[in-house]
Amino acid sequence: MEKVIKILESLKSGVDFKTAEGIVTNKIIDSIDIASLISSLEDEFDVEIGMEYMENENFDSAEAIWEMIQELQDE
Repeated sequence: MEKVIKILESLKSGVDFKTAEGIVTNKIIDSIDIASLISSLEDEFDVEIGMEYMENENFDSAEAIWEMIQELQDE
């Protein structure tokens, strides 16, 4: 999960992504950040994040992102 946090921190500094929740719904990161995040996650973890995963709940916290990555790696 540390890699996820580092990716998030590279997008938006000054946010404690270890504890932050609602990072999409509260507009801490915007759609451009999300596009960069998805690209970085796919490269870092060698996964493909399909349209079925494009829901706020999958990106609303570092923990939710990490759970999604683990699920994708198990496929």
